[in-house]
Amino acid sequence: MKKYTQMSREELLTLQQELSGEYEKIKAQSLSLDMSRGKPGTDQLDLSMGMMDVLHSGVDLRCETGVDCRNYGVIDGIPEAKRLLGQMSEVPPDNIIIYGNSSLNVMFDSIARSMTHGVMGNTPWCKLDKVKFLCPVPGYDRHFKITEFFGIEMINIPMSENGPDMDMVEELVSSDPAVKGIWCVPKYSNPQGYTYSEETVARFARLKPAAPDFRIYWDNAYSIHHLYDDNQDFLVEILGECAKAGNPDIVYKFTSTSKVSFPGSGIAAVAASKANLEDFRKYMRIQTIGHDKVNQLRHVLFFKDLDGLHAHMRKHADLIRPKFELVLHALDTELGELGICDWTRPHGGYFISFDAMEGCAKAIVARAKEAGVILTGAGATYPYGKDPLDSNIRIAPTYPSIEELAQAVKVFVLCVKLCSVEKLLEV
Repeated sequence: MKKYTQMSREELLTLQQELSGEYEKIKAQSLSLDMSRGKPGTDQLDLSMGMMDVLHSGVDLRCETGVDCRNYGVIDGIPEAKRLLGQMSEVPPDNIIIYGNSSLNVMFDSIARSMTHGVMGNTPWCKLDKVKFLCPVPGYDRHFKITEFFGIEMINIPMSENGPDMDMVEELVSSDPAVKGIWCVPKYSNPQGYTYSEETVARFARLKPAAPDFRIYWDNAYSIHHLYDDNQDFLVEILGECAKAGNPDIVYKFTSTSKVSFPGSGIAAVAASKANLEDFRKYMRIQTIGHDKVNQLRHVLFFKDLDGLHAHMRKHADLIRPKFELVLHALDTELGELGICDWTRPHGGYFISFDAMEGCAKAIVARAKEAGVILTGAGATYPYGKDPLDSNIRIAPTYPSIEELAQAVKVFVLCVKLCSVEKLLEV
C-alpha cells in the first residue's frame, strides 16, 4: 500500500474523488453512533446488578464497629470500606478517607478549598497574584476544566510512554512558587493508556517544590482496569515513595469504583498522608455529617476484598477487550501503512490516543459528526481545548455495542483518509 505522502497530486486527486464517493454513501445511511465519552457499556453495568441484592429489609445495616449505616456519623468512611479501597489503592486503611460517589467531585473540592482557605495553613490561592498548574498532554479534559473554572493558569507538559517530561516538571516545580500542582493519570493514562515508569514515580516523589503547598493530584482512576491477565502494566505506589523520599505530604491520591461498579453510584476515596487527611477533615466537618454509608456497605458486601475486585474486573476486561482489539485491528489494517497517523496500544484503561496529521483533528471530528458518528471534541485533551498541533483525537471504544463500534470505526477511518488527502492537496 503506497503512503499518501509519496503520492503525486494526480493520484491524490483521484483518491480524494473515490473517498468522497464512499463518504457520501455513508452519510446517506443516517447513522447515529456515539463514542464521545469513556462510559461503560450496558453489558458492563449488568455485571454489578448483584449489588442490588446484597441489601434488603432483612439485612443488618450496622458496620463492624456497630455503627448503624442508616444514620448520621462516621465522617471519613466505615472501616470495611477503608480496607477495601485501601487495598485497591495499595495503602493502609489509616491513609484513606471514603467520600461520596465521585473522585472528580473530591478533586474539585480540593481545588476549591485550596483557593478559599489554603493548604495546611498556607495562603489561600485566591489571595495570590498568580496560580499555575502543570498539565501533562494529551490529558483528561475534566481535570483541565476544573483548573480553568478557577482561573488557574495551565502549562502543557509533554507526555511520553514513561509519563510526563520530568525534566520540565522538576524545573518548573522547583523554580516557580506559583506552580501549585500537577494533574496526573499515572496508570493507563487518559487518553494514551500509558503507565508512568518506576523512574518517573521516583522523580515525582523527590520533587523539591518552591511552593510549600504544591501537591501532585494523582488520579489513579484505572488502577485495576487491565485488558489482559498476562500483559499488565505495573505502577509503583506513590505514597510510599514520597514517604521514603522525605516528602510524605506532597501527593493526593484519588480513586473510585466509578468504572468498577456503577458510574455515578460508586464510592470514591483519597489516600494521603495523615497530615493531609486531617487538613481534609477540617472542611469535611463543616461540609457533611457523613457520606452514604449504606452504599459503602453495599460495595463491601458485594466485592468483599481485593480478590473480589480483581475477579470482577476480569469480567469487565472480557467485555471490552474485543472492542479495543476491533479498533486496533481496523487502524492497523486500514491506516497502518499510509504514513498519515499514529496511535497507542494500551494494556488497560478506557481509551486509545490517535494522532492524525497536523491540522487534521478538527476536520476529522467534524466529518465524522456529519456522517453520524460523535467523537470526543478535537482539542479536548488539551487545556483550554487548544491542541497546538490540531492532531490528537481520543477514541473511546467501550460504550457502543460491538456492531455499532465496527460501523463507527469504519466511518472514522474513512474520515481520517479523506481529511489527510485534503490536507496534502493544500500543500
